[in-house]
Amino acid sequence: MKLKLGRMNGVSAGLMVGLLVLLCLVGAGCTDRKGPQGEVTEQSDSVAGDTLPADTMPDIVEDAPLPKAVDELFDDFFFNFAGNRHTQMSRIQFPLPIHTGDQTTLLERRKWRYSHFFMAEGFYTLLLDDEEQDTLSKMTTLTHAVVEKILMHENLVKQYVFDQIGGEWRLTSVVNSQLGDHPCASFLHFYEHFASDTAFQVQSLNDFVLMTMPDFDDDFSDVTGSIMPEQWPTFKPEIIPEGTFYAVNYGQTFSDESQKVLIVRGVANGLTSTMTFRQKNGQWKLTKFSN
Repeated sequence: MKLKLGRMNGVSAGLMVGLLVLLCLVGAGCTDRKGPQGEVTEQSDSVAGDTLPADTMPDIVEDAPLPKAVDELFDDFFFNFAGNRHTQMSRIQFPLPIHTGDQTTLLERRKWRYSHFFMAEGFYTLLLDDEEQDTLSKMTTLTHAVVEKILMHENLVKQYVFDQIGGEWRLTSVVNSQLGDHPCASFLHFYEHFASDTAFQVQSLNDFVLMTMPDFDDDFSDVTGSIMPEQWPTFKPEIIPEGTFYAVNYGQTFSDESQKVLIVRGVANGLTSTMTFRQKNGQWKLTKFSN
């Protein structure tokens, strides 16, 4: 069964992908061959950008012409881009520039392999200075967005750069960089430890942490309170991304070095959790979260 994604009743139709994503997808890594220092070369070796060979990865979105409305919101476009092989190939600017430091290679069309990106994990993240920046994802005037694959253990970031050209979203380049060059590097190095070490999580909680969670007695209400660090294992968010995960940048900038907000958003299951961290006396502390 395949799904055709568009905008339905004002809700991003990417959320219609459903549990099919979790049942049939697997992600994989990628390597690029680089030319001499600073040289732009035509890619001649097979390169896979987070992919498996195309014939092992089924489409999850119907192979049909995209309705024009799909390009209004980046999320609607991207779920189609990640879910259908034909759409993906038709929305990449080939030869695709692959930038690594001051080196650039050009990837030929025949060397690109179909990728489901974060659909395999079933969630993606947003890294923000504050929760107000989350409104950027709903802007129909957006013309530039970046999907970042953050490889914590390898200290690498792979950025897939998308631009609107002639009213259509297209992948225009890939940028490989060191995690230390990311504008949120200080926080991300802390977060790598936080995500992988449960004892360190407890140590990194504020004395009292504000918590918001659904009211199980009322489906339309939330309950707000606070917990102490020792209660964290009971109430912590269902998913705390670690290792390798994806973050979407809709144009948010990072100017507040004292606060970071990490939002985890499910592709199809309605999951949304938010963690707010603040620097206190030179140390990052979780001050607020919601499930």
